[in-house]
Amino acid sequence: MAAGEESSTSRSLQETPTWAVATVCFVFISLSIIIEYLIHRISNWLERRRKIALFDAVEKLKSVLMVLGFMSLILTVSRSFISKICIPNEVANSMLPCRKTLDSIRTTQDLGYDQIWSVHGLHERILDDENVSPEYCDSKGKTSLISEEGANQLSIFIFVLAAMQIVYTVLTMALGRAKMRRWKTWEKETRTVEYQAANDPNRFRFTRQTTFAQRHINPCTDASILLWTKCFFQQFFNSVAKVDYLTLCHGFVATHLSVGSSFNFQKYIQGSLEDDFKIIVGISPFMWFLVVIFLLVDVHGWNVYLWVSFLPLTIVLIMGTKLQVILAKMAHRVEDQNTVIHGAPLVQPNDNFFWFNNPKFVLTLLHYTLFMNAFEVAFFVWVTTQYGIKSCYHEHREVIATRVVLAVTVQVICSYVTLPLYALVTQMGSNFKKAVLEEQTTNAIKQWHAGVKLKRKKQRLSSQAAADDFPENSTTISTVDSSSHQPPTLASFEICSSPEIQEAGPAMHTVAVEIQMASVEKKLERDYRVI
Repeated sequence: MAAGEESSTSRSLQETPTWAVATVCFVFISLSIIIEYLIHRISNWLERRRKIALFDAVEKLKSVLMVLGFMSLILTVSRSFISKICIPNEVANSMLPCRKTLDSIRTTQDLGYDQIWSVHGLHERILDDENVSPEYCDSKGKTSLISEEGANQLSIFIFVLAAMQIVYTVLTMALGRAKMRRWKTWEKETRTVEYQAANDPNRFRFTRQTTFAQRHINPCTDASILLWTKCFFQQFFNSVAKVDYLTLCHGFVATHLSVGSSFNFQKYIQGSLEDDFKIIVGISPFMWFLVVIFLLVDVHGWNVYLWVSFLPLTIVLIMGTKLQVILAKMAHRVEDQNTVIHGAPLVQPNDNFFWFNNPKFVLTLLHYTLFMNAFEVAFFVWVTTQYGIKSCYHEHREVIATRVVLAVTVQVICSYVTLPLYALVTQMGSNFKKAVLEEQTTNAIKQWHAGVKLKRKKQRLSSQAAADDFPENSTTISTVDSSSHQPPTLASFEICSSPEIQEAGPAMHTVAVEIQMASVEKKLERDYRVI
């Protein structure tokens, strides 16, 4: 019975019914076409909604899937060659992830079953020489580097890891944005009469009497250690208060735009998060090397994965504390500059608040934190599905329970604490993302472009009418003054005087000009060809 089962599982396609081969091919081809169609529809929908950042994120997902396809193809094609690579038994029995595997090998050799197994392997190779079995190296007194079954399991693990990275990142962003929905209400409050009256520029107040200062300034936190301790615990209790959002919004608008403009800070943050999402959803080459290192140190008795599971939690807590410290330092700087303020506290965005004077470094830490936690979850899922809950990987149940609890804890803290803090505080750098324009500025650019097209059309019609009035010059080619069709320069943009752009402030004015120089000229080229 065992021999029959083994032969049925190892038969080749020439011994398989054609209907079975066709059915399996049809299922796989259908699934691939459906997935490709769904991705294509999502890309078109995002393009119509002008979600450029999310569209780029979908393109990044395509590249990840392509890399996975190449990895799977390479492992499938080369696994028979890899299984022919033989290494000494002493080397093969070192750095094993499970001690039980080593004990079973020694027990088998002590009983003399290794010779029987080698003879059985020779018999199998005579029956089917095309299938390379693990006994190929046993006949030489060595062990295969990785068996075909091991290569197949490794391919499954890589797929699970990439899928878990995508799912984990999407879930974190979705939960974080769900918590930030109340920011829409805070944004609307900045346009109310009550808010304008409370932040009247003619109103004088002591800095310490403001709500923002009372929240972050404390005489007991003058020491750096006490400040970090306070901010560590503060991140768990209303990490982003309404006064933090309103104060940072006021400082951002006053620094980069014009005071009193109708800039939607909440939409800007949302667009900034979408721009960051296309970065953290992918897997960089350095992350793949981390996978290699993690697999290398998975040795029985080292318990490396237990200590690695604490690393994402540590990084998340340090990031949350650092972002709270930045808020506190902004409040202290306002107090140091002015004892009495006019209206709302005015914070000054600066890169010096961040590590290495680079706000993007926080995004890098967040990216690698999500990846390490995704690796923990993916490894647990892969081991459980491949070897069962009672495998040697789950030898210590308390270790497995600790790793699962830590993974869930990091998910919750990263979604509801760190991500909202990151989305708000990292906008306080010296620069802002020019790719994320306010909706009114984009609409002004569209209106200007429509006006230019209308002027070109009128010029064409007037030229044709002049040619009809003078038939004796009908042989003359009617042309339009080429000087009026030169590519627009920085000084020739009519949108520079648009009231919407002037209201948005000098920074948005510069952004509008750069956007026109990059994209609008391409659209006008079609008009020139028509003329």
